[in-house]
Amino acid sequence: VAKDLGLQLPALSDRGIHIVSEGRTQYFAVHGKTGHLVTAERIDREQLCESVQQCVLRCELVVEGEM
Repeated sequence: VAKDLGLQLPALSDRGIHIVSEGRTQYFAVHGKTGHLVTAERIDREQLCESVQQCVLRCELVVEGEM
């Protein structure tokens, strides 16, 4: 994420970057030391998408301040 946004790792915490997912459970996070997008919770496909052929989890990356 840091690389894609062109930010240095220290800038991640300074910019207030966070991930917003649909629903209550936040399945993704940005790793503070590497800047990678990682899973924050166990993802159970059978529970989330039961009988749906294609399972999609949407999330948004929010960056505070100007880019």
